[in-house]
Amino acid sequence: MSVPYETAAYEPAESPESPEEHLARLLGRALNSFELPDEVIRRLECALAHDSSLHSAYHSAGLHRETYRHTWLLADGSAVTLWELVHNPTPGSAAEHEVYVDEEELQAATARLGLPPDTRDVELPAMMRLWAIPEPRHVFASDDSADHARRLLRRAENPDRPGARTAALLATATAHQITQAFGRPGRAGRTGLSYALYEHAFLLPDGTEISLWEVEHTATPDGRHMCEVYMSEDAARDAMERRAARQG
Repeated sequence: MSVPYETAAYEPAESPESPEEHLARLLGRALNSFELPDEVIRRLECALAHDSSLHSAYHSAGLHRETYRHTWLLADGSAVTLWELVHNPTPGSAAEHEVYVDEEELQAATARLGLPPDTRDVELPAMMRLWAIPEPRHVFASDDSADHARRLLRRAENPDRPGARTAALLATATAHQITQAFGRPGRAGRTGLSYALYEHAFLLPDGTEISLWEVEHTATPDGRHMCEVYMSEDAARDAMERRAARQG
């Protein structure tokens, strides 16, 4: 797949999994994947992007349990979540994986393990919860940041892209960082469309931070790559979902 000249510059050294690859790996390791409804699997086949996060964890005396939340963004703008339970049946044994379609099933499966429940009464670090994990901070690099902002805004094709005021503000940027959200571009089912979402975070001279959100996609009449830039993540995701719905 060809990419615009600047996108290639910040492609990760090891490409993250696509939504399809992530689903296949999850189902491949889950002992009970055959129990998942066929309808859920069919819906996930048209996922555009995915995200995974630790929900809770417990470690004590050689036993461990972790639960993960895996969420996929679909072409119709909706989302599907699967819950993964990872545990070892005996101290020191290999981990076993199970997957469930809702949190109630996950809690029932967790209760059968006989380990302490997911409550805030359990002391850290034995119990880790997502709310206890600090938000990642930006790691800025000083590398022609003002010029990067100028080129990003110049290639944006959406009519509601950030205007002159934002461009003037970013002309003073002293550093920036680029990160990709939801992994590598996903493909919208049989349509063959790809989408990717990037955050461009900029550090200003007074120490404040400002982020622009770039949507790169091929939902164009001739299938070429198009860049759109928005002031917020919500606006970028809304634009991505609207295009996916129109092309679905």
